[in-house]
Formats: sequence, structure tokens, C-alpha cells
Amino acid sequence: MTRRLTALAVSASSLALLLAAPAMAQSVATAQDAAAVDEIVVTAQRRSENIRDVPFAVTALNTQTLTEISAGGADILSLSGRAPSLQVESSNGRYAPRFYIRGLGNVDFDFTASQPVSVVMDDVVLESVYLKGFPMFDVQQLEVLRGPQGTLFGRNTPAGVVKIDTVKPSDEFTGFGSVTYGNLGSTRAEAAVTMPAADTLQVRGAILWNHRDDWVNNAYNPSFADANDDDLGGFDDIAARLHVAWQPTDRLSTLLTLQARDYEGTGTMNRANALTTGSNELNGNFDRDTVYYDGGRNNFQKQKTTSESLKVAYDFGPATLTGVVASYQGSSSGDGDIDGGVASAPTGTPYKTPFNSETGTLDSDLQQYTYELRLASNGEGRLGWQVGAFYWDERFNLVSGTFNGTGNPAPTRVTDIVQKSDSWSVFGQGSYRLTEALKVTAGVRYTDDSRDYNGRIVLGAGAGGTGAISVGDEKISWDVSALYQVNDDLNLFARVASGYRGPSIQGRNLPVLTTADSETVMSYEAGFKGRLWDGRARVNGAAYVYEVSDMQFTAIGGADNSNRLINADKGEGYGLELDGDVYLGAGFSLAAGASWNHTEIKDSDLLVAICGSACTVTDPIVTVGTTRRANIDGNPFPQAPEYTANLTLNYVRSMGNDTELFASTDWVMQKDFNLFLYESVEFMQDTAFEGGLRAGWRNLASGLEAAAYVRNLTDEENVIGAIDFNNLTAFVNEPRTYGVQLTRRF
Repeated sequence: MTRRLTALAVSASSLALLLAAPAMAQSVATAQDAAAVDEIVVTAQRRSENIRDVPFAVTALNTQTLTEISAGGADILSLSGRAPSLQVESSNGRYAPRFYIRGLGNVDFDFTASQPVSVVMDDVVLESVYLKGFPMFDVQQLEVLRGPQGTLFGRNTPAGVVKIDTVKPSDEFTGFGSVTYGNLGSTRAEAAVTMPAADTLQVRGAILWNHRDDWVNNAYNPSFADANDDDLGGFDDIAARLHVAWQPTDRLSTLLTLQARDYEGTGTMNRANALTTGSNELNGNFDRDTVYYDGGRNNFQKQKTTSESLKVAYDFGPATLTGVVASYQGSSSGDGDIDGGVASAPTGTPYKTPFNSETGTLDSDLQQYTYELRLASNGEGRLGWQVGAFYWDERFNLVSGTFNGTGNPAPTRVTDIVQKSDSWSVFGQGSYRLTEALKVTAGVRYTDDSRDYNGRIVLGAGAGGTGAISVGDEKISWDVSALYQVNDDLNLFARVASGYRGPSIQGRNLPVLTTADSETVMSYEAGFKGRLWDGRARVNGAAYVYEVSDMQFTAIGGADNSNRLINADKGEGYGLELDGDVYLGAGFSLAAGASWNHTEIKDSDLLVAICGSACTVTDPIVTVGTTRRANIDGNPFPQAPEYTANLTLNYVRSMGNDTELFASTDWVMQKDFNLFLYESVEFMQDTAFEGGLRAGWRNLASGLEAAAYVRNLTDEENVIGAIDFNNLTAFVNEPRTYGVQLTRRF
């Protein structure tokens, strides 16, 4: 590991020195074209600062980027690949996304599963995947913090943090309204307004309606489908937010935030026999517009969530005391045809499956409470510091059902589980400027975790059976970093950090329970952040290496159709990341990012179940009793692309009288990633990419903008996940969407 770290650091440092060299200062645009890229201010360290002054890798996505990628009804999965080393996927439709950074993530589809990437919205952690799918609207900025973030953001952040900051009230009357209409009956209507009610009181309200008609036909035509009509693929997603800011004195400020979501739509659509033995490409059985389901009741989903938070800050002069208290609550239900086909179909039928599999959520209830108190120094002195305490409490009640797979709404097996979790921690961080050019930062956090699980089988095989278990742990996370300012345009940084994910419980296979011990991460990172060509370009690079001890994995599916937690002895990752943007001149600007990530499981004795039929396993096979298992030592982590890249090209042409034409195209690529823990020809994906295009006209004086867009421009059909216990079933990315958008800002 030391040799790899040295090599990566040398590579990053060499590139940084080249960027700083005078020879590279050749202009990429003529003098009359010169325009500086905007400075980026982030809050990655819980205080506002220039992104160049943050001693670890951070990528910020602005409102324009988020607007472009969400056109056509896209959800939070559209973030995948938009920052180096970021992967987002889901097998639960639009309300339970799974995030991965630098290869670290968790493929577990259960709502009770833990994740090593935390999502933080407006200073409140969204711990459960159940909450992480909250729609993105009226967002000021989204930051992707790569590497362990345990000191300031706590438990379950060994991979990093996705930090979302929405638009807050101001003392000006501002707002916007936007309506998008496109194919598939897609409609996205969004509006927000800030109203200064008084000198000390401001309010901002925002609302979103995101809709798509059903566009996929269930051609099997059981009782819940129409063979001549579209039955699946649609959704209605309504969300609203209210911020109330009150500043009664110069020292005291408060922010009350209320949110709500009401979602109903189609879950992930599994496609039976979409892959062929010996190939990882979609075959002729796949038809994007058609499925054949005898169960799942058209894969319906429903979810309602609400939240309340209050942030209070008091400026004592030398330091500011900030308190944040929040609660989230929600309920959901849904069903799914998991095998993606029809077991009773005649032999040779393209959609025949070996047996039916239909599962669903009969009811779920989530309650989350968080409390945080921070005291942070003010000013720009040589010494900066912050200390704090945090408490998190969650209760999740999940009632799940298994059905006969023929559309009968009566379940054949029902389980009822309650999982209670809580965590408390104390933390501190300090930074000191040793010289005008060199600043060092160090932080530490103590965390105490506990989780209790109780489950029972209410109906079906094993009725009356129960399972109960408790896990807990306490850990110390820490980080040390240095930031060196070479000149006004180039900073170098290095960081050593430890991360921690608490112990986990998996109870889907009641009465059998599995647990995973806490995993810890030790990460080493070095890089540069620079400006070029008189501020017309910005480029950031990082090299990293990390080692995970007792790495948590979820072994899903296989011939025994199980879902169990396991700990690998170790996991290893290393790679390079680069991102930046440049003004090219003549109205053109370019933003791009790329990453290379190598991940590897290190456990010579770790065995997992393999596919139920028809797949070509390339791992060594070990027979345990009467079952065949794969030895996964040396395999990459699941859903961890080795290469990612993104590119956005923008063009703006002034037409005079405060009007302009604009156009942009954006592309994202993921290459070489495995869908499961074991390797097989069918489930190892090669290259997946998507592009988008948006063009239009705007009047800067009136705030009016009209545009046309296309998402998934080339209509790519990318496999993003699979089901392996039954047959070669896969699910794919969003279809091509196109339409028009009208926006008015004031």
C-alpha cells in the first residue's frame, strides 16, 4: 500500500507542477474573449470557504447543472457519474437510492440497511435509504465530499458525503416558476418565491410536481393489466418546502424548515431473460416498452414523508453556537414482480421463468430524530476550531409480504420487524496556519452506536417464529490534513483520515438473522487545486488509497435467494480523480471530470452463493455440502466502476437588448463494473454512457427563458442491475425523453 500511495502522490504532484509551470500559461482564448470562471464557495467543513482551501477532494454541482439533468422527470439517480468516483443506483424505483463513492457502497435493497455514504440536506443527515430519494428542487448547490468524513459528519461516512443545500430566504423579493412538458406525458412544474415579511423575517416557499404517464405495456394481461394499454412506468411525485428565517437581533438567527413529499408510481421493472448465457448484452427478449408480469400488481409504489427542522445560531463574537434539531417521518407500501416474467408460461416462451417471485411492502413506518450542537470560532485568525455533540435516533417498522406471483393480492407469508437504532457522538476540529502558506487541520470524533432488531413471522411457513438480536459498538474517527499555497493560483493538499460504519443487522430471511461487525477505513489522499490562464480555467486532482478492515458486504440472491450480511477480512481501493472547467472563448465553456478507481476484496476464505441458473461464473467454485459457492477473493467491489467520466460543453451567444441564445450538451460514462460480489460473464458490465442536449433563448432583463431538451440523447439501453436467483433478469436505465421548458425568474 505504501508503494501505491507514493506512486499516486508523485503522479498528482507532477501534474500539479506542470500546471503551475509558466509554459502552461499560454492563453486558450484571445484577450477579447477572456472571462474568468466563477469562484466556488462550499461548506464541506461546516463553514463557508473557497473550494481551493478545502484539504480534500470536493466537487460542487450548481443549480444549472441540476436543472439540466433533471429535465424529463429524472430523479436523484441522475447524479450518477456527475462527479468523479460517484455512483448512484437503485432496485427500489424512485425512493430508495444507493450511493457509492470511490467504490464504497452497499447493494442491500432493504430499507433497514446501512450505507457508507451519507446524504446531508440543510444540515440534517438522511440516514435511511428511505429518505435519500427526496426530490431535488430549489437546490442552491450540491457538494460531493470524497473520502472519510467522520470527524464533522459522523457515523456511516467512511466513503464520503453528498451534501445538499437548498435556497434559503433573503431580504429580496425573488423567485421563479418553471414548467416542462415532454414525451411520455412527462410534466415537471416547479416554483419558488422568497417574501421578505419584515426587516427581521423572511419566508421562502418551493413546490414541485413531477409526473409521467404510464408508458410500458404489461402484455401478459392478468387481471390487473390491460393487454392493449400502458400499465407501468408512470409516476406522480409532489414535494414542497417552506423556510422561515427570523433574525431578531444582529447576533441571533433562526431557520425553521418544513418539508413534505407524496409519491406514487412504478417501481423498478425487472426484465426476465433479458440476458443470454455467455453475454452481458441485452438480447432480443428485451423490449423497453413491454413487460410480461403475472405478479406485482404492476409494481406499484407509494410513499409519504414529512420533516421539520429548526436551526438556531447565536454569535457571541469570538465564536458562534449553532443548534439543529430535526425530525423525519414517513410511510410507504409497494409490490414487485421480482422474477420479471411468468412461471406458468409454456416452455420456450421468452418470458418464462423457473418459478414466481413476488414480494412487497405491506406497510412501513419510519421515524428519525436528530440533535446537534456546535460551537465554532469566528474570524480569519491563524487558529480556527469547532467542537460539538450529536445524537441520532431512528425507529423503523416494516411489514413485508410474499405473494403467490399470480396477482392475488393476499400474501402467502408476512413478516413484521421493528428495528431501533441510536447513536451519540462528540467531536472537535482545529486548524492552524503555521505560515502564510501552510495550514494544518486535525479532528477527532467519538461515536457510540447501538441497534436492536425484533422480528416475527405473522403468516405462512414458520408462522409464529421470531428473531431478535442487538448489536453495538464505539469507535474513534480522526483526520489530519495539510494545505500548502504554492502561489495565488495553486494549492497542494494531503490528508490522512479514518472512517467508520456501525454494525448492521439483516433479518429478511426470518427466523435466520445475520449481522456484520463494524467496518473501519484508513484513507490516504494527496492532490492539488488550481486556477490557470488568468482565472479562465480551474482544475483539481487527487490521488488516493484506502484500506477497509472487516468490510461489510451484502450477499444478495444466488440460487438460495438469500440476503445475508458478511464481513470480508479486508478491502482495498486506490485511484486518481480529475475535474475542472475552462472558458474556451467565443461563448464556449467546458466542464469535465474523470476518475480511475481500483477496488479489490482481500479474503482468501470468503465464499458466496452464485446464480440460480444459466450464468457463467469465472471465480473458483467451492462445493459446501450440496451447494456451489464462489470464492470472491480478489474481486472488485460490486457497483464500483473502474472508470468514470463526465463532460459538459456550454455555448452562449449574445443577441443584444439583454437577450441571448444558449446551448449545452452533457455526457456521462461508467466503465467496467460488476453487479454482484461474484464475477460472471453476464453480470460484469462494460461501458454505459448517456448524453443530453438543451438549447434555448433567454431575456436577462425580464427573466424569461424558453428551451428544448433531450435526455438519453442516443437512446442508450444500459443494464444497471440484475436478479440472479431465478433466471438472467435485468433492469435498465431511463428511456430517451424530450420536450420543452418555459421558465420565468424574478
